[in-house]
Amino acid sequence: METLWYAILAVMLVAYAVLDGFDFGAGIVHLFVARTDEERRDVLAAIGPVWDGNEVWLIASGGVLVFAFPRAYAASFSGLYLPLMIVLWLLVLRGVSIEFRSKLENPLWRAGWDATFSMASAAMAIVLGVAIGNLVRGVPLDDSGFFEEDLFAVDGSRAGAIDAYTALLGVFSLATLGAHGATYLAFKTSDALQERSRAAASRLWQIVIGLGVAATIATAWLERPFFASFLRRPVLWPLPVVAFACALVALAALRRGRDLLAFLASSGLIVAMLLATAGTLFPVILRSTLSAAFTIDAFGAAASPRSLARGLFVWIPAMALAVAYFVFLYREFRGKVGAAERHY
Repeated sequence: METLWYAILAVMLVAYAVLDGFDFGAGIVHLFVARTDEERRDVLAAIGPVWDGNEVWLIASGGVLVFAFPRAYAASFSGLYLPLMIVLWLLVLRGVSIEFRSKLENPLWRAGWDATFSMASAAMAIVLGVAIGNLVRGVPLDDSGFFEEDLFAVDGSRAGAIDAYTALLGVFSLATLGAHGATYLAFKTSDALQERSRAAASRLWQIVIGLGVAATIATAWLERPFFASFLRRPVLWPLPVVAFACALVALAALRRGRDLLAFLASSGLIVAMLLATAGTLFPVILRSTLSAAFTIDAFGAAASPRSLARGLFVWIPAMALAVAYFVFLYREFRGKVGAAERHY
């Protein structure tokens, strides 16, 4: 039962990364691909019907973590309290930017909210990469089951949440979600905005490939226990190959104007990378850099088997409703952005 809930949590986080990832990506690139107020409204209209719904997956994932693995929730959220507050503020700023930018027609007002939206989206992408870096690298979890970690290393005695390795993954995440969002905009928009989105996505995918190679080498060199765990699990070996192939497919599809295929390949890359990470970490949730004895895994952090079994009776119908809603939502707003949606 613990393994099942670990897989459920991983799948929900992957869904969040794919769906809210293109929202973040659209925010990252929109100041560069959209030149006029009308084009920037088109960017916001492309994500407008779905951005807040996409964030439900993050909230639901937090709920699953609280329910299924309460010990891991207590340790991680208390130890990373400052980064969590940063995430909440960034999410608030993104939402406020989308909703407030068109309340006034003053160009300075709109430019300010556009810049805020772009900054918050880029920062969120970096934070997500840094978070994955901390899961891979581990945290200073002690025998009490808790840890304290500064945002940056203040001296040589302990690492901060952001160091050279996690910063690299943060930049990799920024480029990947930027490419994901630009590919989505190429699929949803038209005319000059679509062409600039395609060009931006093509350049970013080339950067993603280079950073992906750098991140893989850094992981193999600096995080040898994680890389060794990956090598011991042959079932995971195809996933990095799938991710690399998806990047190449996205590049080729963008050059041929097959934007839907490019977006599906972009989504496939994110899914493959995150499943490889989750599969390599399993059953670890929080790895201690102080001692393996202090590491929190799914079996030691889980709620009682009876509670986990009963939780399925709530989770299954809830997820069925959520999936049905998302299918309806994306079908209802399929196709290119039109003038009718330009109310942001």
